[in-house]
Amino acid sequence: LFNFKIILGKNGVPVAENFQLQQSTIPDTVQDGQVRVRTLYLSVDPYMRCRMNEDTGSDYLLPWQLSEAADGGGIGVVEESKHNNFAKGDFVTSFKWPWQTVAVLDGSSLQKLVPQLVDGRLSFFLGAAGLTGLTALLGIKEKGHVSAGANQTMVVSGAAGACGSLAGQIGRLEGCSRVVGIAGTDEKCSILVSEMGFDAAINYKKGNVAEQLRELCPGGVDVYFDNVGGDISDAVINQMNRNSHIILCGQISQYNKDVPYPPPLPPEVEKIQKERNITRERFLVLNYMDKQEASVLQLCQWIREGKLKVRETVVEGLENIGAAFQSMMNGGNIGKQIVSVSS
Repeated sequence: LFNFKIILGKNGVPVAENFQLQQSTIPDTVQDGQVRVRTLYLSVDPYMRCRMNEDTGSDYLLPWQLSEAADGGGIGVVEESKHNNFAKGDFVTSFKWPWQTVAVLDGSSLQKLVPQLVDGRLSFFLGAAGLTGLTALLGIKEKGHVSAGANQTMVVSGAAGACGSLAGQIGRLEGCSRVVGIAGTDEKCSILVSEMGFDAAINYKKGNVAEQLRELCPGGVDVYFDNVGGDISDAVINQMNRNSHIILCGQISQYNKDVPYPPPLPPEVEKIQKERNITRERFLVLNYMDKQEASVLQLCQWIREGKLKVRETVVEGLENIGAAFQSMMNGGNIGKQIVSVSS
C-alpha cells in the first residue's frame, strides 16, 4: 500500500514538495460493513487548496492533517466486501477517498457506479458525470436564470478547466445564444472554439481583456460563470447588463491569498454590481443534492449523444499526484485533472 501524506499547509503557492509518498499497511481483515478497494482514479481540484490551511474557511470541508493521508474524489474497484450493497468487482466512488493505492473503507461512504452510463469511461464520474458536471449544470440552472430564446450572452472564466469547459457547453444547451470563454493560452482558446462550441475565446494573457469583451459581447453580458475572481472578473462585471447574473463557482486567482470567500469586490466594481442589480450569490452544489440523480442522468445522456464534449488531463501514478495538483493550480490542465492510480 502506498499513500500520499500532506506535510505542509499554509498560505502561499502549493508545490509538489508539500506532499510526501509513504509506504504503510492496512488491516488484514475486512470487518462487517466494510469493503477493501483498489484505487483506479483520483481527482485533484482547486477547492483542495483551502484544505491546506488549518482554517478552510468552510464548514463543510475539513483541513488535511499533517502526516495523514490526504483525501478527495476517487474511484475504485471492490476487491473484498462485507457490506450488503457491494460485491467483488463493483466500481465505487466517494468524495472522501484516501490518496492510497488500496484502502479499507466503510461501505456507507461509497456509491456504486454504472459504467454503461458513460460508455465505460469511469473517470468521467469524477468530472463531467460527477460533482464537476453537477456544479456546472446546477449552477447555471439555479443561479444563471438562462432562458431559451432570450438571446442571452454568457461569459465563462477559467473556461478550459474542468468546470468551465462544461459550463460553456451547458449554457448553450440550456439556451444561451452566445458563449464566450476566457482562458490562459492560445491552445486552450482554440480548443474551446473548435471542439466545445464556444463562439469565441479570449487569451487573458494577451491584449486587453476589457476591450476584447466589448468587441465579442456587443450586447453586453447577461450571465457570467465565474471560476477565477480577481481582475478578470472585474473586467467582466464592467460589461454586464442590468439584472444580469453571476454564477459564483470559484475564485482560483484568490485561493493562495488569506482573504475571505467569496472575496469582496473592489468598491468601484461593487458599485456597478449594485447599481445594475447584478446577482452575485455564493453557490454550493452540495445544497442541491436532491437534484443529483436526475442531473447526472442528464449529463450522461448529453455525453453519450456527443452534445457534451469532455476533456481530461491524465497523470499516471500516485507518486505524481502532488505535481498534478501543482500543475492544475497553475492552469496546466485542459478539462478535468485526473490521476490514474491503477488500471
